[in-house]
Amino acid sequence: VQHAQMHAKHRGHEAMHAEMVLILIVTLVIAQLVLVQWKQRHPKSYNLVTLFQMWVVPLYFTTKLHWWRFLTTWFIFSAITAYVSFRATRKPLACTTPRLVYKWFLLLYKISYSTGIAGYSVVMFTLFGINLIFRIKPEDAMDFGVSLLFYGLYYGVLGRDFAEMCADFMASTIGYYSASGMPTKHLSDNICAVCGQPILVDVNEEGIIENTYRLTCNHVFHEFCIRGWCIVGKKQMCPYCKEKVDLKRMFSNPWERPHVMYGQLLDWLRYLVAWQPVIIGVVQGINYILGLE
Repeated sequence: VQHAQMHAKHRGHEAMHAEMVLILIVTLVIAQLVLVQWKQRHPKSYNLVTLFQMWVVPLYFTTKLHWWRFLTTWFIFSAITAYVSFRATRKPLACTTPRLVYKWFLLLYKISYSTGIAGYSVVMFTLFGINLIFRIKPEDAMDFGVSLLFYGLYYGVLGRDFAEMCADFMASTIGYYSASGMPTKHLSDNICAVCGQPILVDVNEEGIIENTYRLTCNHVFHEFCIRGWCIVGKKQMCPYCKEKVDLKRMFSNPWERPHVMYGQLLDWLRYLVAWQPVIIGVVQGINYILGLE
């Protein structure tokens, strides 16, 4: 009955609906152009605003909808990340801080990756009816899968953005990396430019905890440091000389390459989560001003 009433209310409004669709398309195109130009000309402010929106926009909707599980995980994530970010921005930088930062964000990245894969698997199993074998209702299985997928993707995006910010602060403080100039320190052969700590394992030796990795520019790093720098911190270049890192060569194991593709997926989803609600709000405001329903 409600569906029929809606059709009766909007009968004869085809021209108005076409105008609304045109407004939506034009706004999306203009917004995309503005965001691309902003990101190219002022990347630092763009990243900060995007990070803030990624952090706050879901909080507003979940508070409004009383999604307490998400709010609990959000506050736990925010508290730990705030502490780690505080440690990463201190001067002088403690020698244990870089390892702490990369361990936390790498752990968060792996948890979000696993959670997202689990959520996607549950959704696909539900579509194929496998949930009926366990006598689980399709609605419950789909809700569970979509929730896991949302948690994995959201915290994956947010964690990578915070990791990038912390990586910039730490590398600049250590002195081997400068975003817009030459490094302030000379890099010795036995020092990792990401964490500033000595390298104890030779490149050709098998380490007990982690190995040592040499880039094509011949600079050497702790394996966990350079992986965290490239994947979690989104820096596809040498921290010292800024030569581009060949991720295909760096991750020769085919089981590790999905982590790189997953990171690229998170970069695409950032636009969807952070800016799509803002664009839709602008479209609704234009429609309201023009008296369109």
